[in-house]
Amino acid sequence: MDAPSKISLITQNLQEVLKPEILEDVIRKHHRPLKIYWGTATTGRPHCGYFVPVVKIAHFLRAGCAVKILLADIHGFLDNLKAPLELVNFRAEYYRLVITALLKAVNVPIDQLEFVLGSSYQLSQKYTMDLFRLSSVVTEHDAKKAGSEVVKQVASPFLSGLIYPLMQSLDEEYLDVDAQFGGVDQRKIFALAAESLPKIGYKERAHLMSPMVPGLAGGKMSASEPDSKIDLLEMPDAVRKKIKKAYAVPGVVEGNGMISFVEYVLLPVSALKHGEGRFTVDRREEEGGRVVYTEVESVQEDYRTDKLTPQALKAAVTSALLEMLAPIQAEFQSSPAWQEIEKKAYPPAVPEEKKKKKVKDRGSKFPGASKASADVEAKPDGSIEGTKKAELSLGMAVGAEEALAKLSVDGSAS
Repeated sequence: MDAPSKISLITQNLQEVLKPEILEDVIRKHHRPLKIYWGTATTGRPHCGYFVPVVKIAHFLRAGCAVKILLADIHGFLDNLKAPLELVNFRAEYYRLVITALLKAVNVPIDQLEFVLGSSYQLSQKYTMDLFRLSSVVTEHDAKKAGSEVVKQVASPFLSGLIYPLMQSLDEEYLDVDAQFGGVDQRKIFALAAESLPKIGYKERAHLMSPMVPGLAGGKMSASEPDSKIDLLEMPDAVRKKIKKAYAVPGVVEGNGMISFVEYVLLPVSALKHGEGRFTVDRREEEGGRVVYTEVESVQEDYRTDKLTPQALKAAVTSALLEMLAPIQAEFQSSPAWQEIEKKAYPPAVPEEKKKKKVKDRGSKFPGASKASADVEAKPDGSIEGTKKAELSLGMAVGAEEALAKLSVDGSAS
């Protein structure tokens, strides 16, 4: 692949590229692989939205780039404690298994791919000292602004939310890359990195940003909002049900998660697997019959003019998505190690024990109360105490001795 083709594939479907001249310099002048990293905080379970960055990682690998995936375990903890410390290692391993399966599912070789665990270098003395140095040139205002679209916003934020963007900036130097890739929601952190790293003697990097794909309910797809996303291990019936309920206003393309998924996942994945992007919609003959789309503009135009209905679009997306998920789920089902990691990374929630209602002692005078109940008390070991104990104890109650006398040794009536 020549240099122009590499750059075209690297930037395909990106919303924005900061410092594109860095890409040109590395690929055209120095004739070496572009070194890129993508980081993901190991918090909630990866969902179908992860296909978007994975498709771009596949493009980077196809273009001959050296790609590092940062499993940001410490970041997961810093982001408002989304990942408890006792679970971060299990979650990092779960993410590694999922992302590897995703790349294999889109038919991409991963020999140029490297996974790096954040805590493997972020706890070193040198990194810590550089973090202190960086904190001395970045204001509290700028750090807070940088993380505003990434770090969970709460009424009383922790200081950890200010450390998060500083570490993400510093990771560019410690991972020794030319560029960082992420969603456009990372733009403020990328801008902070570009501005602040040169102040402590490190070079500025390029930044590649993919658009944010709307979730099923509209808005951002999020692991913390179950109705907005589909888990990669979700069962087919659940997938069908969620897509059927997905937000898709007839004739409206903007904010339509189904069409965005076709544009940024289904067509590119089809191109990676078959050499040409194809999205097939099966309709009844009276609705126009089967149609095969090779570009998203045709999908958008047919949807605007109601030639492609929400029902037909959702059915086609469901079919294509289930086909993509099948090999990932098959690999999970065949791997006891992966299943064990999943249980440790995301242990089932323990249901809260319902408080037992304390029976109020209303005394012996209320209607229906047993007279004997006021005169005896049952103990935890099963014994009884009280003034009527003798009458209720076996052998002392009226008629008990007579009944015993009528029994023979073997327990039968005489």
